[in-house]
Amino acid sequence: MNSGNTENSTSNCGSTPKVEKINDKNHWETVYSKYDHTELGWFEENPQPSLDLIALCNLNSDAVLLNVGAGATTLVDKLINLNYKNIVATDISEKALGVLKDRISSHENVKTIADDLTNPTILKEIEQVDIWHDRAVLHFFIEEKDQYTYFELLKSKVKTNGHVILAMFNFDGATKCSGLPIKQYNAKVFSEKLGDDFKLKKEFNHTYIMPSGDSREYIYTLYEKIK
Repeated sequence: MNSGNTENSTSNCGSTPKVEKINDKNHWETVYSKYDHTELGWFEENPQPSLDLIALCNLNSDAVLLNVGAGATTLVDKLINLNYKNIVATDISEKALGVLKDRISSHENVKTIADDLTNPTILKEIEQVDIWHDRAVLHFFIEEKDQYTYFELLKSKVKTNGHVILAMFNFDGATKCSGLPIKQYNAKVFSEKLGDDFKLKKEFNHTYIMPSGDSREYIYTLYEKIK
């Protein structure tokens, strides 16, 4: 459920209809119905920054990897190719998850869940995970109550010694995306939200080049849950 740009504006990475909040399911269903997923501004042919951070976690093939706001991400394909056997992809858009399932032929090692991270139901019931991966979803949650719900779910679902990968627009990044305002992040803000149970292992800035050719500035972080 990341967002993209078909405009020239450096402050907005999307030309999709303006909506009031990220958890507007109809907005994201429309996006994935109207556009081919490979044309969307968040499409990555090769999500190498995420793969590099996952590699640092030294997981076994049975580890549970949760990709939140997955959309139709190619990260899932890469994880399948790396022989991970327990991949969970969740998004608010059933259409996006349908595109993903069609592409991977509903691979037996992948479970998809349609749910809202700001008002989770199914996600509350899933088993704990070894990795929580989020690229460009959290930064849409500009209300404190939605951020609180997100981080409470994260904290409850990541195993001790598990890992969290958060990749959001940094303070040099855009202030809007897909017609929505966003919250910019750095590692200090992530650490404050996660609390003392999580230790920062790695951080770096990354310039992402969208299919349109425009660039967006991200902060990538890797945390370990230490207790």
